[in-house]
Amino acid sequence: MGEDGNTSTFNTSYTNFFLMGFPGLREWRPLLVLPLTFLYVTVISANVLVIHTVVAQRSLHQPMYVLIALLLAVNLCTATAVMPTMLEGFVLYFTLLLDYNLLLAMALDRYVAICHPLRYTELMTSHLLGVLAILALTRSLGVAVPLVVLMSQARFCRTMVIPHFTCEYIALLSIACGDLTFNSRLGLAMRLITVTFDLALLGASYTRIIYAAFRISSGGARAKALHTCGSHLLVILTIYLSGLSTSIVFRVAKTVSQDVQNLLSAIYLLLPGALNPVIYGVRTREIRQHEIMGSTAGPLLANCCFLNS
Repeated sequence: MGEDGNTSTFNTSYTNFFLMGFPGLREWRPLLVLPLTFLYVTVISANVLVIHTVVAQRSLHQPMYVLIALLLAVNLCTATAVMPTMLEGFVLYFTLLLDYNLLLAMALDRYVAICHPLRYTELMTSHLLGVLAILALTRSLGVAVPLVVLMSQARFCRTMVIPHFTCEYIALLSIACGDLTFNSRLGLAMRLITVTFDLALLGASYTRIIYAAFRISSGGARAKALHTCGSHLLVILTIYLSGLSTSIVFRVAKTVSQDVQNLLSAIYLLLPGALNPVIYGVRTREIRQHEIMGSTAGPLLANCCFLNS
């Protein structure tokens, strides 16, 4: 009887799951609602504000600002991917990969603007932006689809409870049955290849950009170029360092509690969406001025606040 029960359990594959969120903080769940809701509303509001500013101001319809708006739109999708289904896993990884690809496109934009300023309008055309967008979508699909398809074919017979707040790839691996060596290795290989390739391109691009910026004779132009690159580098460090710390903890630090792992995942998924509009909205002078001018304070406040910018 016991053997039949085990066989039946092993042959069962759950299709509905319960997300536990933070298992060690069950009694604190009512208190977590307020800060998490505030964070979500802040992410949505800040990103929408910057996107609206870029769309509404014709002077911002330039490649750099369009790419910033696209990056923030992707942040919105990542923060809103909360449906506990396989679709969420696809949207989650697809939007995270789009983040990486848009950062590459922004590095290309800054490379052309600083290293080849006289040919910027000739090279960075709307046609090129369209090509870059298609490449970003294709590359993101090429990585996200195989992972989700493989995971959708796995059997989940251990439990229907996921000790996480999203259907992350690694969280699903932990409750799947059978030999999942290939799935685990494929996920690790794709992550390593993607991150290594992207960081190599970003490192080479920004090394060349910073070198060219220091060769600019005009002090004002040099400072502006370095300031713009500083914003991009800050966003890159935020995204890649948070992702790297999450991967290391999941795969290496087995003694770390599930709540700490989930907290790192939350930081990885939500921190870029919270910081990116602040970084670009505050540090990018053109966007910052239009945001202030569009507020109820009007142009007078903008002139007072940014007279010396």
